[in-house]
Amino acid sequence: MQQQQNDVQVWALRVPGVSASSLDLSALDAEERRRMDVFVRDVDRVRYGFAHAALRTVLAALTGSAPELLRFARASCPCCGGPHGRPVLASSTLEFSLSYSQDLVLIGAASDPIGVDVEPVPQLEVAEQLAKALHPAECEEVEAALPEDRPAVFARLWARKEAYLKGLGTGLGRDAAADDVRGDLPGWCLTDLPVDGGYAAALAVGSPMPSTVRVHRALPGDRAGASLRRRSSHE
Repeated sequence: MQQQQNDVQVWALRVPGVSASSLDLSALDAEERRRMDVFVRDVDRVRYGFAHAALRTVLAALTGSAPELLRFARASCPCCGGPHGRPVLASSTLEFSLSYSQDLVLIGAASDPIGVDVEPVPQLEVAEQLAKALHPAECEEVEAALPEDRPAVFARLWARKEAYLKGLGTGLGRDAAADDVRGDLPGWCLTDLPVDGGYAAALAVGSPMPSTVRVHRALPGDRAGASLRRRSSHE
């Protein structure tokens, strides 16, 4: 598998309902393992481990490198110039983004700067409270929706905003009220992504022209859904 110019690929993956010891995490580096071990709950370790192993599997397929040999760095922060901008590959110009929430993992890859985000649809009270931090026009859109629709409206806007800010490399270091993400932004195309019910997801690509977006539901070479799971002696 190779990444073509202006070709945007997205993987929407379910976190398997297994223990962390059942996952094949051999490609993770020492820092990823350290971060994974910080989690107290096994479900959180599984989510982190699966997401980062899946990211390595995707990037390895696109770059032709071995998953365990991939090395990551940080681009400069647009806000302060420090070395904590969006994550990048140390030996490739391929751009990527990773997001995960509950049991859904989202991975995006493109030749242009990219951000992806997936968010669970919150309760009404949470949506109404957090909407106050949005751009005034976005806040008005949430408030104008019927009460039963407000959580989904908010989740859609928040996913678009997070995807854009991740693509920029600022994260929430940039004021959430600064940009109206209901449509495209200068130099950026924003797209809602189809995901399972109860979630909202979005893609932001740093290109003024729309790109072809392909959404995958399984990892490269994983037709049986078994990648990243250790084989037991009985299989």
